[in-house]
Amino acid sequence: MRFLLDTEQRAFAASLDAMLSSADTPAVVRAWASGDHGPGRAVWSRLADAGVFALAAPEAYEGVGPLPVGIAVAFVELGRHAVPGPLAETVAGAALLAALGEQGPAERLLPAIVSGKSMTTLVLPGGGPFALDADVADLHLTVRGTGAAAELRGSSRAAAGPGLTRTSLDPARRLALPRSGGERLAGGPQVADAAARALGWARLATAAQALGVGQALLDRTVGHVRRRTQFGVPIGSFQAVKHRLADARIALEFARPLLFGAALSMTPADVAAAKVTACEAAWTTARSALQVHGAIGYTAEYDLSLWLTKARALRTAWGTPAECRAEVLRGLSGAGPRS
Repeated sequence: MRFLLDTEQRAFAASLDAMLSSADTPAVVRAWASGDHGPGRAVWSRLADAGVFALAAPEAYEGVGPLPVGIAVAFVELGRHAVPGPLAETVAGAALLAALGEQGPAERLLPAIVSGKSMTTLVLPGGGPFALDADVADLHLTVRGTGAAAELRGSSRAAAGPGLTRTSLDPARRLALPRSGGERLAGGPQVADAAARALGWARLATAAQALGVGQALLDRTVGHVRRRTQFGVPIGSFQAVKHRLADARIALEFARPLLFGAALSMTPADVAAAKVTACEAAWTTARSALQVHGAIGYTAEYDLSLWLTKARALRTAWGTPAECRAEVLRGLSGAGPRS
C-alpha cells in the first residue's frame, strides 16, 4: 500500500524543515549536550507555536488532536534536524494524560504541554528505569505497577530533581533515575490502559524520528560521495559505494509506509513493526555513512556524528528490536499486546 501525504501535511513538513534549517540545530544539539539548554528551549517554544505538541492533545485541553499521522510527519522532520530534548516523551505524556479516566490531571497539565511551557519526561513499566532529560524537563510523569495496582505520579523538576544522571550513546540524550514520591495523579486499571496507549505514541514518535535521522544521514552521505574523489573520480561512482547507499535507501523507503500505516491504525503490533523497521533502517544507514565517510566519520567535531549517535540511541529507545519483534508476533498470533 502506498501512503501519500496531503497538501496540508506536506506544507506542515516544509514549514518545520524551513524553521529548523534556520535554527542551526547542530549548534543547538552541542549546546544541549554540554548542559546549555537555552537554545534548545528556544527551538522547543517554536515547535510548540507551530502546533507540534498540540497534535497529541484533544481540543478539550487546547490541542488539535489526537492526530498520530501529524505526529509522524512532524517527528520525521525533528529527526532529520536532530532536534534534542524529550520529544517522544512529551507527546507520549500528553497521550497518557488525555487517556486517563480522570479529567483533573489532564485539565491541569495538558495546556502547559501544548503551549511548550512544560517539557515532559516519562517512565512506564517495563520501559527501563531511566527518564530522558529529567534534569531539564519541567514535568516528570511516572507510572508504576500494572492492572488494578497501576499508579501515575507526577512531579515538577524543582520539587523532585533527578537522581543519578548519565549520558546515553547520544551525548545529547541525558538519562536519569527519577526520584521516588511526587503527587499521585491517578490509579487503577485506567492508568494501565493509558500507559499502554502512551507506549504506542512513544514508539510511533521514535520510529518517525529514526526515519528522519536515516534520511539526514543518507542525504549527507550522498553529498559527500559526490564531492570526495579518489583516483581522479568521485567515490560515488564506485559500485561498492553505490550498492551500500542503494541498500540504505531501500531500507528507509520500506520503513516509510509502515510508519504511516501504523499512524493510521495505532495497533500495538503495527506500531512495533514500524518502530523496529525504521530504527533498523536508520542504523543500517548510519553504518554505511560511517564507512563511506572514513576516518572523519568517527570524529565528534564532524556534524555527521550527531546523527550517527542518535540513530544508535533511538534503536533501543522505547523498545529494543527484540521486544518490538515479539510484539509483532503477538499481534500476528492474535494474543494481543503484553499487559
